[in-house]
Amino acid sequence: MPFPTQRLRRLRLNEPLRKMVRESHLTVDDLIYPLFVRAGLNQKVEIPSMPGVYQYSIDAVLKELEEVCALTIPAILIFGVPERKDGLGSDAYAPDGIVQRTVKVIKESFPKLIIITDICLCAYTTHGHCGVIKDGEVDNDQTLKILKEIAVSQRKTRL
Repeated sequence: MPFPTQRLRRLRLNEPLRKMVRESHLTVDDLIYPLFVRAGLNQKVEIPSMPGVYQYSIDAVLKELEEVCALTIPAILIFGVPERKDGLGSDAYAPDGIVQRTVKVIKESFPKLIIITDICLCAYTTHGHCGVIKDGEVDNDQTLKILKEIAVSQRKTRL
């Protein structure tokens, strides 16, 4: 009988055959744990739009990372939650910005952990856009200059 009356199931017969032909293989080695970091001490504030996801102060991040490392998750992605916002997102590239301070502390306590940082302006700007707004439009040239400053500033914390 032809399909759809007869469905061929030879690829479902046994585990070794399924392993051989599957498209994806996901392990803990492929995971990146997102962390949202804010100012303050002993802070763990749930993000209302993402139940079960929190913003942590730097000291609370270190406690969270103990569990992350115990689970053998190899990497984290840090998103900063700034204290101050402005039109240029200047806290994103400040030497003492929240991401910069967090990276430094994490590297001291968890030197083998892979740290990825978010290089974006949206959380740092008063208007919430990922770029610099000039005359009601995104100024790509100015935005690229600032994104470069963010990357350089965050890289300096890892040296």
